[in-house]
Amino acid sequence: MAKLKLDLHDVYNRGAQIEAELERVMREAVERRIPLVEIIPGKGSGQLKKRVIRFLQQGRIRALYHRVEKDAKNHGRLFVHFRH
Repeated sequence: MAKLKLDLHDVYNRGAQIEAELERVMREAVERRIPLVEIIPGKGSGQLKKRVIRFLQQGRIRALYHRVEKDAKNHGRLFVHFRH
């Protein structure tokens, strides 16, 4: 199964770049019909993960994917599932 992976560790303190990377990976998943995107905001204080979740809950973004799964074993990782 093909999946895309986005690690946000390198851009955690650059707001506009975080949004741009999230937009890019979501668009790429839709264009290439990839069923799963793994987003790694990291463990930290949880603020970056909250920001990612808020991004994913925007109406225009929410329309692109099927569901979001929080990794039960690693709270610093999210899975976005697509139904193409």
